[in-house]
Amino acid sequence: MMTNFNSMMPAWSNPFWPITSLLMLWSLFWAALALWHSARRGQHLWFVAFLFIHTLGILEIIYLFGILKLKSKDLFHK
Repeated sequence: MMTNFNSMMPAWSNPFWPITSLLMLWSLFWAALALWHSARRGQHLWFVAFLFIHTLGILEIIYLFGILKLKSKDLFHK
């Protein structure tokens, strides 16, 4: 029986783990922000789209800045 030793190695042994971790955090940040704004506005279609179409925050950024026309200072304030 062959064992896949790569799956047994710790994540930090991968030389790209800092980049992939940062990309995951970047994507999670924008998705959470867009989901929050769309839910607060009752925009259910956008909420579902963000939930299922999650591509490095691009769709979320388009929604926040292109559709809602928010300024960066309005992202975290009521």
